[in-house]
Amino acid sequence: MLSQTIGYNNQKIKQITEHYPDVMSFINGGEREWRLCGFLSASDIAKLQSPPWERVDRIISRCAELGYSVLTIEDEDYPMCLYNIYAPPAVLYVDGKLPDLDSRFSIGIVGTRRASRYGVENSYKIAYSLSKFGVTVVSGGALGVDCASHRGVLAAGGVTVCVRGCGINSRYLQDNAEMRRAITLRGAVISEYPPDEEPRGFYFPARNRIIAALSDGLLLIEAGARSGSLITANLALEMGKELFALLGNNSPMNEGSNRRIKEGTAIPITDFMDILVAFDNLTIGSEDINYDDISLDDIAAVPVKGQKPPEKPKPADDPARREKALPDKPQKLKNSTTVVSGEKLNITLRGDAKRVFDYLSAEPVHIDQIAGDLGLPVYSALSTLTFLEMNDLVRPLKGRFFVRNQ
Repeated sequence: MLSQTIGYNNQKIKQITEHYPDVMSFINGGEREWRLCGFLSASDIAKLQSPPWERVDRIISRCAELGYSVLTIEDEDYPMCLYNIYAPPAVLYVDGKLPDLDSRFSIGIVGTRRASRYGVENSYKIAYSLSKFGVTVVSGGALGVDCASHRGVLAAGGVTVCVRGCGINSRYLQDNAEMRRAITLRGAVISEYPPDEEPRGFYFPARNRIIAALSDGLLLIEAGARSGSLITANLALEMGKELFALLGNNSPMNEGSNRRIKEGTAIPITDFMDILVAFDNLTIGSEDINYDDISLDDIAAVPVKGQKPPEKPKPADDPARREKALPDKPQKLKNSTTVVSGEKLNITLRGDAKRVFDYLSAEPVHIDQIAGDLGLPVYSALSTLTFLEMNDLVRPLKGRFFVRNQ
């Protein structure tokens, strides 16, 4: 009831819970008590005098109809990491099962909706790997980085929490509806807004405080100078959380995250292990992961703002599709390139190694151009080129130029 009277993202709700044994004691105290408490405005008191009980009943009935749980700020299961912030939500609507984020280690991943291939791949692979190590990943369910992160966790069979800036049942971002349904089977989709509430511009910055609060650390991926992700980053820093930023090139897409690195407020990372080693005395499950071998087939389904959504696959009973699925000869592995060079036979390249090898030709290309065109940090491109050189696939020239061996 408090959120429907006093409003969302309001610090007064926490003050009420700190001064009264329960919310109903406060509500039953009446106008005299409300005036004496010292932290309510005349407008707040006027709203409390006509509580919207009918609206509250409709919301509760709607949650029951949709199968959502309602977690109030007074409930024992309400996360203390969320209660401890300046303005915790009075209520959380939950589809699925919210993990115990007070005892589980969690990392928030946020970034641009207009993610590059580099951003999408790293969001997916980092979330996948963290999940394999028992980490819960928290994100906002948006296009680009958020979606890739959630999908990475789902591919790893892990637990993720999606915090919406609208009602859980809102039709906003239908591209991700299937993903959200999958999240509820192993984690939760949550919101402080009633089930059918449509998004508003100011809901999203408010939503960001929940992502930051539920996370032990926050990772920025491709945040521009005016990215909304920087709001989440600032909130995380204010809450005393560790901030990380994926190293990228000098494009405007990375201006915000690169600035945090230069200021010393964000730890630069290149993979998931850089995050894990930053926390002392962290005890988590272990998993043997070959980071470069993580399948990226699923990222074709990641919607990115400004790009056309992926075409839906043809029906499985399409005769033409069945013919293509039965080739006369073995096919190469997906997302791989099989090469034959010198004495090295049948070398299968994946990930960055495949991308760099496919990019190169007999024409010399400078390392800075390779890194820039492929969206790779220079050190990462150099590491990949060294691997290719060791396998006699590329050849370095003077001045940090490289060519592909013919």
